[in-house]
Order: sequence, then structure tokens, then C-alpha cells
Amino acid sequence: MFTSEKGVVEEWLSEFKTLPETSLPNYATNLKDKRSLVSSLYKVIQEPQSELLEPVCHQLFEFYRSGEEQLLRFTLQFLPELIWCYLAVSASRNVHSSGCIEALLLGVYNLEIVDKQGHSKVLSFTIPSLSKPSVYHEPSSIGSMALTESALSQHGLSKVVYSGPHPQREMLTAQNRFEVLTFLLLCYNAALTYMPSVSLQSLCQICSRICVCGYPRQHVRKYKGVSSRVPVSSGFMVQMLTGIYFAFYNGEWDLAQKALDDIIYRAQLELYPEPLLVANAIKASLPHGAMKSSKEGTRCIQVEITPTSSRISRNAVTSMSIRGHRWKRHDNTAMNSFNICLLLNRINCKHETDWINMKLFSQKKFCRGEMI
Repeated sequence: MFTSEKGVVEEWLSEFKTLPETSLPNYATNLKDKRSLVSSLYKVIQEPQSELLEPVCHQLFEFYRSGEEQLLRFTLQFLPELIWCYLAVSASRNVHSSGCIEALLLGVYNLEIVDKQGHSKVLSFTIPSLSKPSVYHEPSSIGSMALTESALSQHGLSKVVYSGPHPQREMLTAQNRFEVLTFLLLCYNAALTYMPSVSLQSLCQICSRICVCGYPRQHVRKYKGVSSRVPVSSGFMVQMLTGIYFAFYNGEWDLAQKALDDIIYRAQLELYPEPLLVANAIKASLPHGAMKSSKEGTRCIQVEITPTSSRISRNAVTSMSIRGHRWKRHDNTAMNSFNICLLLNRINCKHETDWINMKLFSQKKFCRGEMI
């Protein structure tokens, strides 16, 4: 770490200690624009033996519990890197060098599982019903399934998934480690839209490292440092995929593609069905060769809109169209017969006057529906 970068971090540490509470909102707003500070903090976190790591972790925790939304998000952007550093140290069995990082992760977890009154949070999520339209589908295009879902939704049978209450944790162990880390990634994913590009890059990189370290693919990726296998859980990998899917369409296509391939590789080795299902669904939904550059900024997710009812009814077969087709066919046949009769009469007539009188007489009979 360079002396200039160390000076930036030390100035940041001393500045916040002398900051009055009235200046906190302005300080929080301007903090996200200090890119040199963010870069220097990443380097401190990546060096477990750095003397600045403990005060940095302490200040990041102070930011998180300050109640200021901007300061909370500032701490959240370092969460993927903090998780990787903790797992890397744990895999090397040098737990004592990650004490301050573990304390920060536990502090954020214990703050997130309770509300402002100190009561345990219970998170709920309603599974979308196919009977209600969305940008992805129209209920009418599904057929009889839409009617069944509609009947169920009208009776209040929508399925709701609950998460929590989560217990307080005083330390991370092998038994509760991924329960805590999975919940922390869930909190990070809830704020994905506020995360800068450097945080999304860090997320993709740590997902790749976690999945391939200790396996033959590590040599293909040319990752150095940790050579031990890092344990992962199925739920933790699903949360990683949530962030990676967001990164695909928000400027980090190449890194997200690499991370997705590495997660599929690890899920196949571990025989985890949930991350395999989600990862393959993401891979199948990606456009083929449409977004090769990773520096084009925010992208939108392209979906194929189901045709509306007006477009469908234009070519639909109805009883009215069948009757119209029948009358049209009958009229064509009748007109052909009428024209043939006129031609025969023209041949039989000797004078032009007789032919004109015969034509007028035949038209009157045809209009009355009489035989010619």
C-alpha cells in the first residue's frame, strides 16, 4: 500500500471523529464521490495484516449503525470483499487474523435482524401468481392454467414465503457461518441498485474465487493466494447468483459471465440442485452475443411481450367470419352463373337492341333472386 493511499485512509478516519451530527447528511452525500478513498479502503481490506484494518472496520460499523442511509450503503458496498477475506482466512485456518472482519460482519447481521424497536424481523415474500399479468407474460396466453390460478387467487390462496426470525449471533462458527453470510448477501442484494460498479466487479470476482479455489479450474483462472477449497452452501450460491444476474445488465457482462460459469462448475461438483436450476435458467435467458462489451453502462432486460387481444382478434376465426366467408363464396358462384347466362344470351341475340333488353331483364330477375 502506497503512502499516499495510507494518508487518504488516515484522513478519512480522523475526519469522521471530529464531525458534528448536523453535518452528517452532507458528509454522507459527498462520501460516495470520493473514488480514491474507496480504492484505498479496498486495498486495506485485502491486506489482513494491515494496521489500518481494525480502525477501518470499526468506522464502517459506525457508519452502518448511524442510521444515515447513505452511510449504510457506503458500508454495504464493501460487503462482498469482506466476505471473501473472511472465507479466505477461514480456509487457511488462520482465524485470529480475521477478528475485526468477523466482528464487522456479525455487527451488521445483528443490526439487520431487528427493527428500530429491537424486535426480531420476519421477512415475507409473496410468490407471483400466473393469473396476474406482468412484463414477462399474459395470463390469456397460458390457457387453462391461467383460469386455475385465477380461481385460486380469488380465494386468497396466494403462497407467501417467510424468512425469520433470525437468532442473534455472538460469534461465527462452522455451523452458523453460512446462515449469517447468506443473510448478509440477501441484505446486499436488496440494495443492488445503489451499488457502484466497483462493488459489482468485486462481487463477480469473489464469486469466481470462492467457487474455483482448490479445484483444477483455479489454474485456468490463474488465481493466486488461496489454494484451499472454500466451503459453500446451496443458499449462499443462490444469493450470489442474484447479484450476478443484476451485474449482467449493469455494465459488468464479462465478469458476470465468468462468475456464472464458475458457479455452475462448483454446483455440479457439489450436486446442489437449487443453484444449478437458477444458474441454468439465467444462462438460458441471456441474449446470444448481444452484449459483448462490459463498459456500455446500464442495460435493460429484453423481454418478448405477448401479443395483445387486438392483435390476436385481427386474424381470429369467429362465427361471423365463417358466415362472411360462406356468403362471399355463394355470391361468387352466383355471379359466375349470371355472367355465363349473359354470354349465352348475347350469342343468341341477332340485334344489339335485343341484347340490351335481354341484359336489363336478366339483371332484374337476378336481383329478385329468380332463376334466369
